[in-house]
Amino acid sequence: HGARFVLADQVGLGKTLQLAMAAQLMALVGERPVLVLAPKSLVGQWQGELDTLLGLPSAVWDGRQWVDERGVEHPGAGPESIRRCPRRIGIVSTGLISRGSEAADVLVHLWFECVILDEAHRARRRSRGPAAVFGPADPNNLLRFLRQISSRTKSLLLATATPVQLHPIEAYDLLDALACGSEAVLGGPASRWRKAKASLGLVLGNVARPEAFDERWEWWRNPLPPRSEGRDFEILRNSLGLPDEAAYAPGRAIDDLRPPDRQRIERGFDRLVERHNPYLRTIVRRTREYLETTADPETGEPYLTPVRVKLHGESAAEAIRFPPFLEEAYHAAETFCELLAKRSHKGFFRTLLLRRMGSTMEAGRRTVQKILDGWRGFDESEDDGQLEDGPFAPNGEERGVPPADERGDPRRRRGPALTGEERGVLQRLARALEADRAQDPKYAVVRRTLVDQGWLQRGCIVFSQYYDSVWWLAQRLTGDLPDEPIGVYAGADRSGLMRRGVFERRRRDALKDAVRAGDVRLLLGTDAASEGLNLQRLGTLINLDLPWNPSRLEQRKGRIQRIGQVRPAVDVYNMRYADSVEDRVHELLSARLEQIARLFGQLPDTLEDVWVQVALGKVEEARKTIDAVPERHPFDLRYREVERVDWESCARVLDDDARRRSLARGWAERPAAGGSA
Repeated sequence: HGARFVLADQVGLGKTLQLAMAAQLMALVGERPVLVLAPKSLVGQWQGELDTLLGLPSAVWDGRQWVDERGVEHPGAGPESIRRCPRRIGIVSTGLISRGSEAADVLVHLWFECVILDEAHRARRRSRGPAAVFGPADPNNLLRFLRQISSRTKSLLLATATPVQLHPIEAYDLLDALACGSEAVLGGPASRWRKAKASLGLVLGNVARPEAFDERWEWWRNPLPPRSEGRDFEILRNSLGLPDEAAYAPGRAIDDLRPPDRQRIERGFDRLVERHNPYLRTIVRRTREYLETTADPETGEPYLTPVRVKLHGESAAEAIRFPPFLEEAYHAAETFCELLAKRSHKGFFRTLLLRRMGSTMEAGRRTVQKILDGWRGFDESEDDGQLEDGPFAPNGEERGVPPADERGDPRRRRGPALTGEERGVLQRLARALEADRAQDPKYAVVRRTLVDQGWLQRGCIVFSQYYDSVWWLAQRLTGDLPDEPIGVYAGADRSGLMRRGVFERRRRDALKDAVRAGDVRLLLGTDAASEGLNLQRLGTLINLDLPWNPSRLEQRKGRIQRIGQVRPAVDVYNMRYADSVEDRVHELLSARLEQIARLFGQLPDTLEDVWVQVALGKVEEARKTIDAVPERHPFDLRYREVERVDWESCARVLDDDARRRSLARGWAERPAAGGSA
């Protein structure tokens, strides 16, 4: 009958692997294709983990053609080529959908065995303000696509650690998309569960529960939970002659209810609302805390070995103080952003300089140069309009690093023409930063932490959003630690090894292997290293900057706080300049930071608005954004049991060769006689 769930486990609990195993099962038992949709930054991780962890062949659509797990290209001829995937499992970037490309129009008219959407919270309504919450949803392109393809796939699985970002309506929208292809999710067209305001109000306790039996029956019957939900549902289905395939009981069936059935509905209504409503049946959410504290009944050991995190840099005293010249420069950057904000409504350009100066002064210096040079060199990535970290990579002035125009063909963005006043502020800022390039106080803190506090001995990864900052830090550290091999993990053509001031390009896979072997104990990475990279060998992490998209902090931490980490605790240092935007946001969030992270598993992406509001001086708006985050998770934890499979009772296990042959078939191919799994 297919599966339709939102997998909302907290970060680092293996959602990708669970979904990959589901994709394998559905590809083997069905004949239609399997489609995986993921942000561009995760597409490579998906293909890599399918191959290395499960031995699953797959192909990635790179925008022009399919590329299989061996790196073999399968040339196409236009958008229609996307329908000829050479593997049963095809992986496509959600950016393709968000941009409304022609290839997306082709995909939405195909039929699938299973569609998987990773980072599903990106599929959402455009407006979530108070007036729009319970009005007709204005879906973004991804949510619209999800609704369309829902009826053309047998199974639909959505993965996100934060199905609720600011309002439970976001979780409803995901369930509503699942329900476009299955009445088992929210019931038939007349179901009361399909009315967002009424159903959420009932589940969250915002409205009184109905007393009249007729009303209670309407909530019970449509959809009617399957037998597996409990004895009451089994008895009721048997009494009405309804198989599990029947999503709901007819309204007229109320006349066929026996007195014991009516009592069962009356008595069990509260339990239905609290434990068996469609939200809880569909949203599967497990927490790290549960898996770390609950013992396996067979072994007596916890399901997940705890790895604690010791945070550094959190107190006000640990914020890094600006020397006078940098304090003046930072205030000049604020002045520039304020001037730009008065005449530009493009939030990205209004805050660009402050974002990069919050990383390092070197990133700020290069940003000023680019803006003065007509905003040249800004590369826009495919996902969410965010910029790649590469526009300021060294233009040939350092050995081994290619000029920006040799690194692919990204889309370019140009900011507004500068006024005379704006240009004057930037020129003063440029002179100040150019005169004191070597005096960024963050470097002294990094060096002291690595050397004096012994973090280098335990292995350390240093993260920054920007390649400028990573490259600057690598150059400084190799001067003070000449014999230390320093890994630089960034875009594929900018990764390498720095030693004694000489940079040699290395493949990212080679850097991973060197870390695992213990040959490299210091890795400097952009956020290219924050996803899909397993660094259990390292025991410490330094965030050189705090990304304005707060969920990235959790992704970075997940590189070392993960299954296989041999240490019982890891150290994480979050660096920020005192009286910077990051420092002011930290002060605003500190009271609720731990609570929000504990409830949701990570900070919602929507809190990025707080950084922008603070940068533009709108502190009260920032407070309202923080206060809008729910005080408690709106959906109770239900999926706590770890179910076991008795493999010895399985009738047949597919051998590996047959499995790979089946999964290596293309979307248009049919299995040979006798070759079906």
